[in-house]
Amino acid sequence: MKSSNTLGLSVLFSLALAGVGFVIAYFLQLDSALTFAIGIAVGGLAVTFLPSKTSSTEESFTTKTLYVGNLPYRANEASVRQLFSEHGRVVSVRLMKDKQTGKRRGFGFVEMPDSDADAAIEALNEKEFQQRTLKVREANERTSRDNENESGE
Repeated sequence: MKSSNTLGLSVLFSLALAGVGFVIAYFLQLDSALTFAIGIAVGGLAVTFLPSKTSSTEESFTTKTLYVGNLPYRANEASVRQLFSEHGRVVSVRLMKDKQTGKRRGFGFVEMPDSDADAAIEALNEKEFQQRTLKVREANERTSRDNENESGE
């Protein structure tokens, strides 16, 4: 699905094509200059709505979320990302903080493609990181009880 910003640009592009088509048709003294311009505009819109191949930056893959426990309190997202990126692509890193104090709680979550996540678990579970022994495993899904605790109920 195209974003609204891309859609707006597509419409502008098509209108520009229609204008160019009209000018060309006018100077070539075609009887149906307006029809020619509309045809070019519709063709431009059609091209923008054709499915495109995904580029290498938009490749699709399934991910796993890994629980990372026993993190040093001084560890930050960048250092955890760097550690896990040695074992594959890192999609995201979230380190949990206490709501009242804002201090890190010593655990977090790393999201990685399925193919890299298993290798990261194997390589990093029970390994030392900044003088702490990490606990790395696949994260459990959040339950409704977890959500209630998060909202403070």
